[in-house]
Amino acid sequence: MSGIKAVVAVDSFKGSLTSMEAGNAVKCGILSACPDADVTVLPLADGGEGTIDSIAPFICGITKTISVSDPLGRPIEVSYIIDSVSRTAYIEMAKAAGLTLLKEDERDPYLTTTYGVGELMKDAVLNGAEKLVICIGGSATNDGGAGMLQALGAKLTDKEGNEIKQGAIGLKDLYKADLSGLICKDIKIIAASDVTNPLCGPDGASFVYGPQKGASKKACEEMDGWLRNYAELTGFDPYENGTGAAGGMSFALKNILGAELMSGAKIVMDITGAEDLIRDCDIVITGEGRIDSQTLNGKAPFMVMEAGVKYGKPVIGICGITGEGYEECLKAGFTKIAPLDDPVMETSGAVRSVEETVRRLFSQDPVSISQI
Repeated sequence: MSGIKAVVAVDSFKGSLTSMEAGNAVKCGILSACPDADVTVLPLADGGEGTIDSIAPFICGITKTISVSDPLGRPIEVSYIIDSVSRTAYIEMAKAAGLTLLKEDERDPYLTTTYGVGELMKDAVLNGAEKLVICIGGSATNDGGAGMLQALGAKLTDKEGNEIKQGAIGLKDLYKADLSGLICKDIKIIAASDVTNPLCGPDGASFVYGPQKGASKKACEEMDGWLRNYAELTGFDPYENGTGAAGGMSFALKNILGAELMSGAKIVMDITGAEDLIRDCDIVITGEGRIDSQTLNGKAPFMVMEAGVKYGKPVIGICGITGEGYEECLKAGFTKIAPLDDPVMETSGAVRSVEETVRRLFSQDPVSISQI
């Protein structure tokens, strides 16, 4: 197997390895078994936390850092990337309104806001951006993007004409939405998300994602009702698929700002030129911390696998562990699913485990690469 050409695009092993750490560990494992191999490592992400950092080396832009509001309205320094040639700004929601910015006892979607994301968007537009690519995963919020809209100039008021409070709790008093002052009306916006949930209902933002953001059952019920009123007040369907991403942020982006919802994984693959590299390689290695039936729901490794199958390449899925239904991934097109020999959470140990698992795989002497 010397001289093989491999493309490695592995998603993060959450809590253990970033995408590039996992990918470079795979590369080391391949090279230890096949020193003459040509291995290209690409970042992989789905629009959630870490997406901007992973694609930054592939963007001809400058990094701009400003002070914005964090999920609880406190000042925080946040960076985004702006490409002065294409006039495109790349913004990551998680950097301003992410769940990881809060301590466990601070998680409360009644109070958390997307205002800081709107501040980033406003700054980008005022600095000449004509297109915004917004990665909306990993949020701590459930305000339907109301805070973002307020930062961009919308007037969301109660019956007395006062601005509503920040966070989902403010939607409880929402009576009127004046959107005439929004500054993003003529800006092209792409929202990177792989979530298909609607804004409201049993599969909506509040009931599905609210609990992990600190919401009780009662809070989920209340927020679902407030978001439904918010949608109807602004004249849009609260049960449209895809509008429940990021606590309803995608609802405001798509319906009120006219954004196009796109797969975060596809955006990353397009920016990195992954498909062209896969077309010209011999073997593809992808993966994530856990491979199971959910991997087939448009997750990043699944999209890499699809590209590999499209060009007739064998695709290996590396993972920390396999879960229920992982066999479906083999039926869908993965050539092999390879869980780690020794799955551990600690980063250095996880790197060693990935390297050793891959080294063992590539040390075999199969009749063909596709039988690895």
